[in-house]
Amino acid sequence: MSAYDKVLLARAKGRPTGLSYIQNIFEDFMELHGDRRYADDPAIVGGIAALDGMPVTVIAMEKGDDMRDKVRRNFGAPNPEGYRKALRLMKQAEKFQRPVVCFVDTSGAFCGMGAEERGQGQAIAENLMEMANLKTPIVSVLVGEGGSGGALALAVADQVWILENAVYSVISPEGCASILWKDAKKVKDAAECLRITAQDMEELGVVERVIPEDKESEETYGKLKAALLEVLPELKKLSPEELLQKRYERFRKF
Repeated sequence: MSAYDKVLLARAKGRPTGLSYIQNIFEDFMELHGDRRYADDPAIVGGIAALDGMPVTVIAMEKGDDMRDKVRRNFGAPNPEGYRKALRLMKQAEKFQRPVVCFVDTSGAFCGMGAEERGQGQAIAENLMEMANLKTPIVSVLVGEGGSGGALALAVADQVWILENAVYSVISPEGCASILWKDAKKVKDAAECLRITAQDMEELGVVERVIPEDKESEETYGKLKAALLEVLPELKKLSPEELLQKRYERFRKF
């Protein structure tokens, strides 16, 4: 399977969205809304939940199901208020010593005029800085598309995982082809050059774990839940100082 085939799988209609993972892995999810500055962004869903009784904060990028829902959620392209909502929930998790689990699935942050006027770049930069220093465990899982800084804004974590058919890239293959070759038809070549597949990410050391995908989504949910139950208790045993040092070393080695 080529790299671009994996891109198409990551974008496939009917692929489970971020909210699906929350609903099928965690119990007692209570969604929290708003960034306390401007508005609530439906492209990012977050709140408090339980993982086999363990309190956690869960945050997911959500593309939506049907067309009306996709439009409402801006096709999973977050605005600044979405990233600020996510950061508010992460700071709340730090205060109450809850681990944070993020599900990443976006082609990129929204680049509309309103998003730029409200500080899109600053919102992403603040998330990167604050997540690097958050004194509670963070695990981020790439479940579909991981596009550029828009994805990285929820992926500065102690461990980053990726589903077998997900992708992670600094730019979309279409954007890369247009810039490098001035030819969108070179998209397959661009996908190969970018090294964006889960297998590439594991080989490059960008992710700690590749989660196998099954035809039945329930089996994938089960594998992911088991992995979280294995890793989160171990991360919770670390002191804040140890946690931050290991997180620093993780990104420094790149």
